[in-house]
Amino acid sequence: MHRLRPPLVVCLALGLAARGAEAPARGRWIGTWAAAPQPAPTGKAVRYSNQTVRLVVHTSTAGAQARIRLSNLYGDQTVRIGAAHLARRTSGANVDAASDRALVFGGRGAVTVVPGASVVSDPVDVDVPALSDLAISLLVLEGTASTTHLLAQQTSYVSTPGDASAAINFPTASRIKSWPFLTSVEVFASSPASTVVAFGDSIVDGDGTTADANTRWPDVLAARLQRANAKVGVVNEGLIGNRLLRDSPLGPANPSGPAFGPSALARFERDVLSQPGVEVVIVRIGVNDIAFPGALEPETERPSVDQLIAGQRRLIALAHERGLRIIGTTVMPFEDANPVPGFYSPEKEAARQKLNAWVRASHEFDAVIDFDAIVRDPDRPGRLLPKYDSGDHLHPNDAGYRAIGEAVPLDAVRSPAR
Repeated sequence: MHRLRPPLVVCLALGLAARGAEAPARGRWIGTWAAAPQPAPTGKAVRYSNQTVRLVVHTSTAGAQARIRLSNLYGDQTVRIGAAHLARRTSGANVDAASDRALVFGGRGAVTVVPGASVVSDPVDVDVPALSDLAISLLVLEGTASTTHLLAQQTSYVSTPGDASAAINFPTASRIKSWPFLTSVEVFASSPASTVVAFGDSIVDGDGTTADANTRWPDVLAARLQRANAKVGVVNEGLIGNRLLRDSPLGPANPSGPAFGPSALARFERDVLSQPGVEVVIVRIGVNDIAFPGALEPETERPSVDQLIAGQRRLIALAHERGLRIIGTTVMPFEDANPVPGFYSPEKEAARQKLNAWVRASHEFDAVIDFDAIVRDPDRPGRLLPKYDSGDHLHPNDAGYRAIGEAVPLDAVRSPAR
């Protein structure tokens, strides 16, 4: 009989203290919110024409200035933004008038984003509270959301025709559950301050959480850091369906086409190393590498555990080359999870166990959080504990994500001075 033990947390004190540059004396830009850009599913990119999208995001940390980033990374046509605003949300699609700020790009209120490009707004003075909702409003004169983030778990809004970017009471025509174009909100924070990147797949993205509740485990971590008075932003670079070694499967078995994005190795520079103020990355990846072969792609594409370990080692090397601390996590159980036939098998469970044994014992990460130990059923360790199961036997529910977020050691995600 197995018994559920406290989550295994291994912190290597020397590594934690040695890595990560000190913040400038007057402050620095850090991330307060982010979403990994991904391609829209094949044939499902939404086109906007003379409409305002009001995108609701939840901040992790505070700042006195803000800026946003927009992306047309996967587009093949130009996106034309006629106006952009940032404001604190009050309720629904409405905002606080006193907090509304017009955003400009290189001094201009309109901006054109060519295919493959991204743009950053000029800084604007505004009080951005921690753990609050912001509304980013974009007048899209013309553009297709070929670059988006699909699993927002947050309701955003699309207007009736016209410019509603400055509207206090938003004229809602429809609601969406994605974040088109917007990839980050950054704040300028007084020193010391830093960014933690949660990086990986749908368990980072928050699949299984209650919509509009901000109960992903990175949200839980952000709230704990705020209670500890830490000036640390937590940004979520999770991507549903993402894999460590391979891009999204493009064969007929995967109806989403390219939507699961490039591999974690391929996007690590973009989504982790390029984040402002980043000092720590928490990596949660690997289940889809194990589960997809024989389900969403041919069985012949199955990687060996040694290949997965080599991929993890490459992430560790990339992080350390930039002076970042990197925290590894174990792969959680997924017995009985069969979103498509062949997703789970005893052979895949054996691979999961072997990979987890390396994560726990290798001491190559700066710290390890044993997600598996936190959420597994002690009587059937290949399966999620029922009280933590969202119902699909793969993703946790709100309680499961809370247990994970509460297990992250705060000393591992902030420098000793913080």
